[in-house]
Amino acid sequence: MEKKSPGKVLLDDTVPLSCMIEASQNLQSHTEYIIRVQRGVSAENSWQIIRRYSDFDVLNTSLQISGLALPLPPKKLIGNMDREFIAERQRGLQNYLNFITTQHMLSNCELVKKFLDPINYSSNYTEIALQQVSMFFRSEPNWEVVEPLKEIGWRLRKRHLLIKSKDQPKERQVLSWADLGPDMFLSDKDLQLAMKLLPSWSHPYIYPVTFATASESSGLVIRMYNEKGTLRDYICKAKPKDPFMKKYCSPKKIQGLDLQQIKTFGRQILEVLKFLHEKRIPYGHLHPSNVMLDGDTCKLLDLENALLGLPSYYRSYYTQSRKINTTEAIDVYSFGHLLYEITYGRPPDSVPVDSFPSAPSSDLVSVLQSILSADAWKTSMPTVAQLLETPNEGRLEIIKEMPTKLKEALKAAKECMEKRLNEEQKAIHRHKRLARAQSHHGSEEEKKRRKILARKKSKQSVTESEVDISAKSSNSNNVNSGSGASSPLTSPSSPTPPSTGVSPVPPPAAPPPPKSEIDVPSQSIATANGADPALRGNKNCPVVVAKRQEESLSK
Repeated sequence: MEKKSPGKVLLDDTVPLSCMIEASQNLQSHTEYIIRVQRGVSAENSWQIIRRYSDFDVLNTSLQISGLALPLPPKKLIGNMDREFIAERQRGLQNYLNFITTQHMLSNCELVKKFLDPINYSSNYTEIALQQVSMFFRSEPNWEVVEPLKEIGWRLRKRHLLIKSKDQPKERQVLSWADLGPDMFLSDKDLQLAMKLLPSWSHPYIYPVTFATASESSGLVIRMYNEKGTLRDYICKAKPKDPFMKKYCSPKKIQGLDLQQIKTFGRQILEVLKFLHEKRIPYGHLHPSNVMLDGDTCKLLDLENALLGLPSYYRSYYTQSRKINTTEAIDVYSFGHLLYEITYGRPPDSVPVDSFPSAPSSDLVSVLQSILSADAWKTSMPTVAQLLETPNEGRLEIIKEMPTKLKEALKAAKECMEKRLNEEQKAIHRHKRLARAQSHHGSEEEKKRRKILARKKSKQSVTESEVDISAKSSNSNNVNSGSGASSPLTSPSSPTPPSTGVSPVPPPAAPPPPKSEIDVPSQSIATANGADPALRGNKNCPVVVAKRQEESLSK
């Protein structure tokens, strides 16, 4: 095994952050809010931050570009230190945090990440990208930067620059730079080989790559700039160069495609996915912003993302289902998400989808249900081959075949990606089960059930105690009123030994008293003289012996 690259970023930026305001404290003329932030489902992966209302206000101003109605509580200049007002504001700020951490695009933007996790997101990624790109330009002096394309994509650690070649100065191309991600499991040698092969991969539904390379910590790809933009730009009627939050968070004009476009684009995307699966090339990054429109043809973008180990845009969705556990299943799920968006002009509000609006065709709804419904998440989803009803008609070939060792390396990397996904899904599943158990234990119905059970046990205990007291009282009465001929009482805890058929041995007789000068009662002497004839014939009887001693003394 070759040594894996040490330069990859281990932090997965797609893992959701959740927040809870734990307390507030007054310091002189302002109030600070102590916030507990947690990454993922593990409470151990949490930390505290302290923020003032003014910090929230600065963040909210920066997020206005999204066009969303953000629920930040209003400012108050007088009486803002009142205890009731602070409690009310804390509830409003908690609602605001819930909103920005559950809205998919806002939660993944750099502004929110830096606000909630300033330690892990303190770097200036644009500056880092420019440094890496300048090093590339030193070795490739034929290129020069025209302008940076600021935040046209959602990834924090990926930057785009508009560049041109000195040989063709009027032709514009896009340079994309990205850090190596947590799913990068190729060795440096295999990664560089795979990246160099990218420009040679040819398919009618893959957007061509002009140049690609990789270093120990990052990757770089150049492709032609398309002024028409992506499939999502087409749906949202957006300008390709605008920041993604401005384009996609709350677009003013959204429009689903007509039925013929949906069928054409959907089939083209399925065919290229089938091609990648047959060639065992991992992808997992399908969404409308990664599909370039070239006339009436859809072409897939960012095939390098899987090679660089970047987490998927939809990862926080499909980690909720343990059935989506392979890269092929991820592609099918992502296709369902994309199909929903091109049908209705917007992404689904939540996944799985409970009900689907009316669509141009009932067949579309059937396909969406087979991928995005709750039943599909519990059972299984169709394969790409099943979604394609007829053989594909595209030219499916790679100009330069991959070496066998690289194929094996890609297969091993794919297995490692799926293993990491499965471990995360198991952790989320355990957390959900625990949360359901805690919720059930704290529910009003469960509390009533436990109270009823406790009352029954209490009544049963009281009844048993009364029975024991009655039994003891009865036994005591029997002892006090019993005769000498009666059989001895047996302890309840000591059972009566069984009869063996042999008569019990009588206890030995008491020994006789010592011979001494004792006064014998007149009653005993009278008995010896005649009251009991049986004793007179017994010479050893103590009464007879005493009488003899008395007679000898009198003589």
